[in-house]
Amino acid sequence: MNKKIIYLISVFMLIGLLFTQAASASPIPNIDIQIGNEGESPGTSALSLILLITILSIAPAILVLMTSFTRIVIVLGFVRTSLGTQQTPPNQVLIGLALFLTLFVMAPTLSSMNEVALQPYVRGEITQTEALERAQDPIKRFMFSHTREKDLLLFINYTGAEKPETYEDLPLHVLIPAFAISELKTGFQMGFMIFIPFLVIDIVVASVLMAMGMMMLPPIMISLPFKILLFVLVDGWYLVVKSMLMSFNP
Repeated sequence: MNKKIIYLISVFMLIGLLFTQAASASPIPNIDIQIGNEGESPGTSALSLILLITILSIAPAILVLMTSFTRIVIVLGFVRTSLGTQQTPPNQVLIGLALFLTLFVMAPTLSSMNEVALQPYVRGEITQTEALERAQDPIKRFMFSHTREKDLLLFINYTGAEKPETYEDLPLHVLIPAFAISELKTGFQMGFMIFIPFLVIDIVVASVLMAMGMMMLPPIMISLPFKILLFVLVDGWYLVVKSMLMSFNP
């Protein structure tokens, strides 16, 4: 047993010597990373880097609240909850489906932003500030068309500003939260309508089991196959996705 231990120690020492020789034969080159231009002051480049990291960190939240993702993922979550299938479909599938449906719904808006802002900026025809200003118009138009007037007035009155004449005059810090709570309400309304037929099935099954005296049998065990069968027979996923896409029509 001692010979085996000594043998293993010797092998590891040999491997360590080989790595040491290889490292000494080919030393690691020096790497120098520089951010910003040579004539730029260190404070400016550091501030730009901090701002960039901050924007990238909050970019997912901004994109979620400024697109159709919120409504779609809420409705899909209500579908799974009303079916009572626990984690089927899994969260990865629902989030992935919500992302691709969001890209489909937002395709005209993203295409417009690309034409009026991104491509001219890439060709050097406009500055970065002008590109950002031009990119706001398509996304503002989309959010304004799906935002309730009541929600807009809530944030406009809170800021004490006058009511703007067009959506172009609305600042983003007012339009984004108004759009978000409007999407939440719409998503919950659609989810409630999805819940009703499955709730009826649960009530009927619970009443039948109680009439038969099977009070110890969980109704969910009996109603789950019937709810899945109903959802499959009516082609539920097609109807749900169709309803969501039609809800985004202007």
